[in-house]
Amino acid sequence: MKTKSTLSIAIFFLMVNLTFGQKKKNEVTIIDGKVNISKYHNHDQLDKMSKGELLQLYSERIKVIVNILPNIAFATKPGVTMESLGIPVTKDNKKALETNREASVEYFDSTIEFQKKILPYSDTRDLIAAILFYEETLKSLHTYNDFKSD
Repeated sequence: MKTKSTLSIAIFFLMVNLTFGQKKKNEVTIIDGKVNISKYHNHDQLDKMSKGELLQLYSERIKVIVNILPNIAFATKPGVTMESLGIPVTKDNKKALETNREASVEYFDSTIEFQKKILPYSDTRDLIAAILFYEETLKSLHTYNDFKSD
């Protein structure tokens, strides 16, 4: 009798261990990284900032736009996976998503590197206009679903 209960308990713990031991590999999301900005600005606020602060804001907005806009047909927020969209999670699809992510990171890194060298030469008024334009673009993402029709 003692052997049966010991064996049953051992099998039970083995089953529990196997169940929890098979952790699902973290799914890769369509949109990764920072996808929102903490504050929107008006022209007067930006006009009072130093050029260094403006350059930082510009780069932050570029990062958000690079993460969201190419994938807008799939999602506008992080956490959406291929599986949640009903896309088959095949080897080819995973590879395509990973290739896309790598290309996006490479594009962003090269863009920022270029901007660090060249953007400081831009006119402050043009920099402010670009930041305001990017912020309006990001605000419009909140109304994206209004353009969908059933």
